Amino acid sequence: MEIKGKVHCLFEQSGTFKNEFIKMGIMAEDYDIQNNFGQTDHLIDLFLEIENAYENLPSVFDGMGRDDLALAFFPCIYFSALSQMAFSFSCVNYRKLNIREKTDKILERSSNREYFFRMAVKMVSVAMQRKIRMIMENPWAEQTFLKSNFIAPPQLVDENRMRRGDYFVKPTAYWFFNCEPTHGCTYQYDKTKKTIMSSRKGVKAGVCSEERSMISPDYARNFICDFILGKIQNQSQLSLF
Repeated sequence: MEIKGKVHCLFEQSGTFKNEFIKMGIMAEDYDIQNNFGQTDHLIDLFLEIENAYENLPSVFDGMGRDDLALAFFPCIYFSALSQMAFSFSCVNYRKLNIREKTDKILERSSNREYFFRMAVKMVSVAMQRKIRMIMENPWAEQTFLKSNFIAPPQLVDENRMRRGDYFVKPTAYWFFNCEPTHGCTYQYDKTKKTIMSSRKGVKAGVCSEERSMISPDYARNFICDFILGKIQNQSQLSLF
């Protein structure tokens, strides 16, 4: 894929992918509702922007052209395997609740998941209608909601992100709209990365926590080269060990 314009990293505030694109000479900016890392270029409510774009009202999507790429790390909080477990009365988080309280929790979660699902579908619809090249990312565990409940299957599933230098195995799916993935094989397995991430203190590393959602710069670079730009890296390690 050739990117003559800009990369719009949606729902990213860490600057991880943004900065790797910039190192490669490609303009990129982060868009998110938070700025905990001091990297968010556009501090905005992306859900509101999606709603506006879907209704043909002014939105941030108006500034995205066909030479650009939108890379959307859509929130997984209601799609993950852990969220699926929370739809059961036997969920450990409900152990001190009565049946009515458990029911209310589950119905609230169901309503929230429907809203997030609608936002994801609308976002993709906007991209497809406007011919915006978009890649959407989300976890891909056995019980992931989007596995059997999304508008299309993903074009790419990275089963072990640590092979490309990330902190966790964390299988991840990528949907490509108005574009296709390239296929590279950069392997950079580093056992120290998980140890380094595990040693960090102060943040609970839940399935969709900020800690566990972090992506290493190495993984971002390798993913960009392997699946977006189709670029061969001279420093690639062709062994997993």
